[in-house]
Amino acid sequence: MSRPVDALDSAFPVAASIALDLIRRPEVSEQWSRPSVLPHLSVGGLACHLGRQAVRVAELLPMPTDLPMLESADNHYERAVWVTEGTPDEATVVAGPDEADAARGPADLHARSAFALEEAGNLLARGAARDVVPIPWQGWSLRRGDFLLTRQLEIVVHSDDLAVSIGVPTPEFPAAVFDPVRDLLVRLAVRRHGQSALISALSRSERARPISAF
Repeated sequence: MSRPVDALDSAFPVAASIALDLIRRPEVSEQWSRPSVLPHLSVGGLACHLGRQAVRVAELLPMPTDLPMLESADNHYERAVWVTEGTPDEATVVAGPDEADAARGPADLHARSAFALEEAGNLLARGAARDVVPIPWQGWSLRRGDFLLTRQLEIVVHSDDLAVSIGVPTPEFPAAVFDPVRDLLVRLAVRRHGQSALISALSRSERARPISAF
């Protein structure tokens, strides 16, 4: 199928490869059952959530959709239930897919993530990725570039969460991966807190206040 070339077509496999290197670190396996820095989520559950981003991409890129399309990745985060409802409670996290996947162990995650990364890269390289990608659990779709941006944001943010959880340096992402994520987070933070809050946080330590995008 024909499709326009998007910069994130080449950036996403790089992001997912860096995430896979982090997931494979021995510190992750050694601390698999310990709590992560995220509420109620184990290190193994967090690693599985990180690895799932490539799995989602491999599954959804070739899938047709008739779901309504949002205009941008910004709209996706403005409407996503997990953003609007806040931090899930312990019962929701424990019963969720991350801890269920973690119960299968690190080796299963490594194999599943590596296969998904290869499949996603192949889909993007040979033009088999659709221009509009469904997000079935949300009930809408996104243009491919916006969809890949949401997955890159998940990878960049949760790589930091996982690195902090196991006490290793956060991976450095190249500009092609990091810059679009940075810009999206800034836009979301401005929408949530306003321009003044962002300016103060970045330039005036004496009056800075939290400006989380979520």
